[in-house]
Amino acid sequence: MDHDATADVNAPHSMGTTIIGVTYNGGVILGADSRTSTGLYVANRASDKITQLTDNVYICRSGSAADSQIVSDYVRYFLHQHTIQLGQPATVKVAANLVRLLSYSNKNMLQTGIIVGGWDKYEGGKIYGIPLGGTILEQPFAIGGSGSSYLYGFFDQAWKEGMTQEEAEQLVVKAVSLAIARDGASGGVVRTVTINSEGVTRKFYPGDQLALWHEEVEAHNSLLDILNASNPEPMST
Repeated sequence: MDHDATADVNAPHSMGTTIIGVTYNGGVILGADSRTSTGLYVANRASDKITQLTDNVYICRSGSAADSQIVSDYVRYFLHQHTIQLGQPATVKVAANLVRLLSYSNKNMLQTGIIVGGWDKYEGGKIYGIPLGGTILEQPFAIGGSGSSYLYGFFDQAWKEGMTQEEAEQLVVKAVSLAIARDGASGGVVRTVTINSEGVTRKFYPGDQLALWHEEVEAHNSLLDILNASNPEPMST
């Protein structure tokens, strides 16, 4: 039977995704791939799934792109009001519970799994998982999205308490690249956000600089290789 291409193009944008949040000794690191898909098509190969809520709290979004964006927009607005009323930044717990409240109250309509991570002066670095349905779970690490299925065993083996910032960052990048290798709905680049008492640091790892895993084939003669060649051959008609 022929595959209906228009059905894919018109399908809802879904961030069939790999998202990760990890606590370490001093803060948290959030990581994500960058592929947004529409059915079998890649709608955006370099999307940013790690969204700022406040100066000290970020969220990783998975599931329906529209649903996760509207939840983060509402929560950002409510947290802004909350900060003005209190005269100080909102805690990670308050931000996560607002996400939980919206997700749980609208669970019949929303299709999104979210990881909230941040640092505050009361509790330090915290990670909260808010999966489909609006449960809230405080965890030392959280993984989500379609790529997370491939990572549970890896995290059981690789995660340890009291990691340094460098160890945690390497773990997150390795985990996302492993999921990209196995999960067709994850791909592109790896983005990380590190949050601690000193502030926020964003990092970007291009796809061609990620480790290749078992049976992954290196790209050859791609359009990017041709464009980046020092002496491209002229096209002949």
